[in-house]
Amino acid sequence: MLRSLVTSSGTALLLSLCGETLAQQPVQSGPPNAPDQTPAFERQTRAPALEANIALAMTPVAEGLVHPWGLAFVDNDLALVTERPGRLRAVDLQSGTLSEPIEGLPEVDARGQGGLFDVSLDPDFADNRRIYFSYAEPRDDGKNATAVARGVLGHDHGRLENVEVIFRQTPAWDSTKHFGAALEWDNEGRLYVTLGERSLPESRQLAQDLNTHLGKIVRIHADGSIPDSNPFANRQNASVATSTEDGLAEIWSYGHRNVQGAALSPESGKLWTIEHGPKGGDELNVPGPGKNYGWPIITYGEDYSGAPIGEGLTAKEGMEQPIYYWDPVIAPGDMTFYQGERFSGWQGNLIIASLSPGGLVRLTLDGKRVSGEQRLAQSLGRVRDVTEGPDGALWVLTDASNGALIRITPEDE
Repeated sequence: MLRSLVTSSGTALLLSLCGETLAQQPVQSGPPNAPDQTPAFERQTRAPALEANIALAMTPVAEGLVHPWGLAFVDNDLALVTERPGRLRAVDLQSGTLSEPIEGLPEVDARGQGGLFDVSLDPDFADNRRIYFSYAEPRDDGKNATAVARGVLGHDHGRLENVEVIFRQTPAWDSTKHFGAALEWDNEGRLYVTLGERSLPESRQLAQDLNTHLGKIVRIHADGSIPDSNPFANRQNASVATSTEDGLAEIWSYGHRNVQGAALSPESGKLWTIEHGPKGGDELNVPGPGKNYGWPIITYGEDYSGAPIGEGLTAKEGMEQPIYYWDPVIAPGDMTFYQGERFSGWQGNLIIASLSPGGLVRLTLDGKRVSGEQRLAQSLGRVRDVTEGPDGALWVLTDASNGALIRITPEDE
């Protein structure tokens, strides 16, 4: 059993918020990559560090996973986990036993950052046993793109039946990066899919092109059809993905880079997302219908060479500001709003998986503003996914060739 004591470093005190102490200084994360950039409003970045001490018990439940990416709980005793090389496994949460790879998945392009990504249960899973998953789909001439498929999980968890692709990102691209691929349901049973802009200088420009899916968030029904309330929907033919003069009917928002985390606010019912910036500029957003989030025209990051992105702008009329950004980055994976009882006072907090520097990031919120930040469990290294389990614990996937499913609880409970 792996156990770790994680505490925040002590600094001078400023004030108390919801029973927690805020420091005068933000989390110690090093100097920004773009020191001349200025946030658009107070606490848009480097919010005060949360100084509450907490000890965490971190218990490996299953090990030997190869770059696990997505996690979905079937019930208290069983979870589904994806591995990027293209395998879906069932995990016995009591014994930690991994199933053999579940059969019936389509071909996956696992080159580079590609592979099998998120997995999610149908809102009516108890009746239809249908699951959804996103993956890098191989296309013609060595190209690929993000796709979403669904299938019916057998009662022995050994095979998917009736597998069908319900969404395909277009255009395909000759790239092995920036697939996005987070899946999130809203309260009306509509599915949000996040889509990367494929990273390359030419493809990234298409994040601003409403006739492509690159750098977009799309919203579809469970069968892949288009909600007629989507901002660019053709309301006379909403069951088919059609292009209008304004944009593709599936598009919810655009101007994104590589969104790999999404969660629905239990308070507002709205979608929140978190996306990778370049060198600096990771963003937390609440994507609104038809809104433009600026990439690659505005960003709080810079290119990996140290050169500015485009004209080096951080704001422009008609483009939305992130609710919060990080510079240097946290390299975010997925995230979850905590609602359980195990972590006292954390209800409504946003818990984010971090690939670099690793571990978890906890944010306290005041409406749509970040009021405090804390770094936790950094000894875990690269964390790809974090989910609240049915037991109120936090469950994380570590992104490694020998990755693990780990259960996190307060050590003193």
